[in-house]
Amino acid sequence: MKNHTKAAITNNVRRLRFDADEMTQATLAEKADVTRQTIIAIEGGKYSPSLELAFKIATVFDVPLESVFQYQEIE
Repeated sequence: MKNHTKAAITNNVRRLRFDADEMTQATLAEKADVTRQTIIAIEGGKYSPSLELAFKIATVFDVPLESVFQYQEIE
């Protein structure tokens, strides 16, 4: 029998926005070509973005993907 572990994707989007001259959610949404509601859901951990969107967000902040999103297994 396999031991099933859960996984969580965490993110630093809110901190990165703050560090980028307090960029608004609306501005980030526009730059990433998504709705503000999508950014709210990502920041709140309620939605994990597609790989494409994750890379777009990292590109907006000019940082590596791992600086924005982290994958963690939970026992």
